[in-house]
Amino acid sequence: MLTIAAADPVNYFRAIILGIVQGLTEFIPISSSAHIRITAAIAGWDDPGAAFTAVTQIGTELAVVLYFRNDILHILRAWFRSLPARRWPEDPDARMGWLIIIGTLPVAILGLALQNPIDDAFRDLRLTAFMLIVFGLLLGWADANHRSDKPIESLTVRDGLIYGFAQALALIPGTSRSGATITAGRILGYSREAATRYAFLLALPAVFASGLFELKDIGSGPGKDSVAWGPTILATVIAFFIGLAVIAWLMKYLRTRSYAPFVAYRVALGIFLIILITAGGLDPNAAQAITK
Repeated sequence: MLTIAAADPVNYFRAIILGIVQGLTEFIPISSSAHIRITAAIAGWDDPGAAFTAVTQIGTELAVVLYFRNDILHILRAWFRSLPARRWPEDPDARMGWLIIIGTLPVAILGLALQNPIDDAFRDLRLTAFMLIVFGLLLGWADANHRSDKPIESLTVRDGLIYGFAQALALIPGTSRSGATITAGRILGYSREAATRYAFLLALPAVFASGLFELKDIGSGPGKDSVAWGPTILATVIAFFIGLAVIAWLMKYLRTRSYAPFVAYRVALGIFLIILITAGGLDPNAAQAITK
């Protein structure tokens, strides 16, 4: 039976709020991890921590699997068929399978190497504010100044690696996994829809691996030393359903619109955080992350 102590950093009410935040912000390039961190700090809650964030992201990535299920099935089939060959495949779906693997390597290596700062130093709200502003402006510049509209089929190994290193920057809250990879895609000349589609597909292995790795820290200690399973599962389910609706909306939106509103929002939120911290209204280390 699932139980939750009164001192747990994420109770069921908080899980509902954080699940909604995760679902709304995972795919829009405004950083879901930053929003979960900021929501907890402003509300005066304990930081749910990197483990809770990583596990709830499994919910939003399951939404990606459902939405892109046909694409994913084609990629998997083509990739498995390409295994006996000892050359770079001609089938674009098989190439996409290999490019997703290649693009995942940077975040996998850096995620393991930087585990301690990911759980601690990277969660400082001053760094979050800085990343929101800088990478928001970079996204705006890339989207406005790179007009080429290469299709996703044009993706190369070099481009896949560049996408991968951009994705690794999202280990710092405020960067945004989708924002960083979409920025890289626009700089490389890909259309908004192509850049976004590959960003979503590229995130699948990294997010599932991170979430599964962090499962060991859910429910691993009493009271405030750990987040309980019940609230984590609730937040993950909520994030799945809301995330699915957001993907459908965003893919339609990007056919005719730019990322400008998201850029403006990121910059405004970053400035608001800096003002709040500078004025003493918010401790940059408020809601310290849960110790493991």
